[in-house]
Amino acid sequence: MSAISAASVKALRDKTGAGMMDCKKALGECNGDEEKAVAWLREKGLSKAQKRAGRATSEGVVGSYIHSNGKLGVMVEIKCETDFVARSERFLEFAKNVAMQIAAANPVCVTPEEVPADLLAKEREIFKNQAMEEGKPEAIAEKIVDGRVKKLYKEICLLEQPFIKDDKVTIKDLMNELVGVIGENVQIGRFSRMALGEDA
Repeated sequence: MSAISAASVKALRDKTGAGMMDCKKALGECNGDEEKAVAWLREKGLSKAQKRAGRATSEGVVGSYIHSNGKLGVMVEIKCETDFVARSERFLEFAKNVAMQIAAANPVCVTPEEVPADLLAKEREIFKNQAMEEGKPEAIAEKIVDGRVKKLYKEICLLEQPFIKDDKVTIKDLMNELVGVIGENVQIGRFSRMALGEDA
């Protein structure tokens, strides 16, 4: 295997925000392939996130975003384990990005588990009727409904939404990457989005 250059390590670090040693290891594991190394780091972040998921998150910040015209605003609670991390540039940047995401993509809730039962039932019924009208057999219609529900989650659940600045990653991916870098459990709590003239 060829030696990993400092320039390629720096390029990967700039792209992912991961530590130098993690970037070097990722490139080593992936034979210098930057795209594979990004995926490797993301998976590492995911496994770290899973290990830390049960840890208490009593610190954090309320991230905010006000659109330039002053007619749209968002507040979102981003939680972590320590005050030190809550004040870090990387954590604050994540909070800002999540607030911007909510402003732009207008999610209904944070996770699929939080989708209101009545909304989900109504949407499932609509999807089923559409499939039946397309002449699909019942068993196939159910699979189509499940597929459309997954697509619905990507539209209305914050963690499942493609990130507005890079649609190849979801907000959940961004959060897991952050966990991998800072080494703490991170959770997105409540959020509120207000647009002038819209009903609450």
